[in-house]
Amino acid sequence: MRSEAGLPKWATEPCIMGIDEAGRGPVLGPMVYGCLYCARSYKNTLSSLNFADSKTLKEEKREELFENLKADESIGWDVDVIDPRELSAKMLKKNKINLNEISHESAIGLITKVLNMGVLLTEVYLDTVGDAEKYRTKLSERFPAVKFVVSKKADSLYPVVSGASIVAKVTRDRALREWVLDETAENMHRNFGSGYPGDPATKAWLQHHKHSVFGFPTLVRFSWGTCTPYIKELVEVLWESDIDEDSGCGKQQLKLSNFGVTTSKRKIEEIESTGKGRCKFFQARKLEQLTHF
Repeated sequence: MRSEAGLPKWATEPCIMGIDEAGRGPVLGPMVYGCLYCARSYKNTLSSLNFADSKTLKEEKREELFENLKADESIGWDVDVIDPRELSAKMLKKNKINLNEISHESAIGLITKVLNMGVLLTEVYLDTVGDAEKYRTKLSERFPAVKFVVSKKADSLYPVVSGASIVAKVTRDRALREWVLDETAENMHRNFGSGYPGDPATKAWLQHHKHSVFGFPTLVRFSWGTCTPYIKELVEVLWESDIDEDSGCGKQQLKLSNFGVTTSKRKIEEIESTGKGRCKFFQARKLEQLTHF
């Protein structure tokens, strides 16, 4: 039962919830937090459903277990899919939000959502993010009526967290498989490997898919240290508001024109009228220059 469905009768009994994530470490794709909840009286049955830490299972088995839990009317579940652009924006903003804080807020969001549905949550089990006791205290202060168990390896210790691990992992895997590469770089392909920084296929994909002006496709978490060496190779972009007409910046602007960016008024008018010669970044997004506001 997904959270959007009607509230089942068992949800008015004392319930337990497990929360786990998938995709915390990769440089590609979203990070997904998943939760699974059920009546506390269903705890023993839950232990017999063969849920396990998703990392220990083959993809086919994870998919099978996910479909089984979706069909089980005694189980509720939900996910929070955090887009790679959102991750990078938060981690690079002026008042930076680190990955632990993002993770905490995602878990808190899932708990809040399920409580607001009317589910009587009394116990929540989570894998630790940062210091376990500090995390437990933070959650207990936010939700004083709920008992929290924060533990390392919770996904292998508690079946309700193992189920949440499967929900998160399958959702992320499907998101990667179905990801639409809106960008139109030449010879763009999907052979990006596991998405983890140490994977040679992932590193080769990053090298091949960086753009000298526009950086990486939206699939990439460009705030990751893995991207730093590639970013150093990109050209310096001068924005129009930063240009001093007497500073002799024309040469730099001419250099940018080689990548599909130009400040020549006549050239801009020609491109806008014909649509030819525009950088593929603009073509894909159907962006046009505004002359009047």
